[in-house]
Amino acid sequence: MRRNIALIPAAGVGARFGADKPKQYVVIHGKTVLQHTLDIFINHTAIHHVAVVLSPEDNYFQTASCERVSILRCGGASRAETVRNGINVLLGKGVAALEDNILVHDAARCCLPEQALDRLIESAGSRSEGGILAVPVADTLKRADAGQQVEETVSRDGLWQAQTPQLFQAALLQRALSGDLDKVTDEAGAVEALGIRPFLVEGDSRNLKLTLPQDEYIVRLLLSDNL
Repeated sequence: MRRNIALIPAAGVGARFGADKPKQYVVIHGKTVLQHTLDIFINHTAIHHVAVVLSPEDNYFQTASCERVSILRCGGASRAETVRNGINVLLGKGVAALEDNILVHDAARCCLPEQALDRLIESAGSRSEGGILAVPVADTLKRADAGQQVEETVSRDGLWQAQTPQLFQAALLQRALSGDLDKVTDEAGAVEALGIRPFLVEGDSRNLKLTLPQDEYIVRLLLSDNL
């Protein structure tokens, strides 16, 4: 039987957020953003194990007290390299098997609703091509020219904004991330490069990523609902 293993890449520095520490360690309502994210998966009954992939130089993380959590200090120079390293360690240590589902989730998406995670596991957990949470694009899209003037209005028909978690079997994800990672921006893109088309599962607008300073206000409001 496939198990569901959450993998949280947390080796980034979050330069755009502008804090004096990586954004995953910003404290909101008494807990770091990363801990809020971890709690989502630790408390979900369909998640068998959680792995956090940190930079080897990370001095912020506090030791996890949950036996279902692995701390892997093998983060790389990019998100894709961090995920690849994490998967290889999980497989090498026997924590994950090739047939297990790996759910890669952004450390800074700490407001993921349980219902959205349920949908992803139920809709994509048994699919060979895997699947990702995503939301249909609602805003009008503009393409800019070199002078930052509108070149054209882009049709939003069929366009979705990718979120995380992104769920794939460990064997597929390992293969997808085994090559050149320079142009890989998410796991789905790496899988698509193999000619495989991941399944789109409706996400949630509350599943936003803490990226810019102004995002913290919204995240604080969303997390206050869970207090």
